[in-house]
Amino acid sequence: MHGQSPPAATESARPQVTRALTLGVCRHLRNSAVTPLQEFKLGSGRRADIAGLDRQGRFTIVEVKSSPADFHSDAKWPEYLEHADFFYFAVGPAFPLELLPAEHGVLVADRFGAAVIRAAEERPINANRRRHQTLRFARQAAANLIDAVDPNI
Repeated sequence: MHGQSPPAATESARPQVTRALTLGVCRHLRNSAVTPLQEFKLGSGRRADIAGLDRQGRFTIVEVKSSPADFHSDAKWPEYLEHADFFYFAVGPAFPLELLPAEHGVLVADRFGAAVIRAAEERPINANRRRHQTLRFARQAAANLIDAVDPNI
């Protein structure tokens, strides 16, 4: 991590904080040979903040939390676990880490990058789910690319 921390996570600053944390986590994942996608739609219909796919076909899911209030108000993140070989929470430097469940990984991020505070334990996902999720990941990545090139398609 470098430079300044994101602004305090007031209600009005929350989207800015989330964007900064997401950018830093995506940079960290890319530097770790994990290809990230933001707002990845899982087979359950839920959207993970960030999903990453590594060279071995393993999935990392990162749930970005802009503030303690954001963490406390979210009851859906446990549904992501069955879709992740590695599961992390990503928070800013001022976030009280003791609020986060000890059994999951923790990244502390800013807009420049992220640091692994606690490594996620690998919990391999079901092979059939992995196959379907890999296809979904590829299709979403291709759709994101074509949308960036020609949003009028």
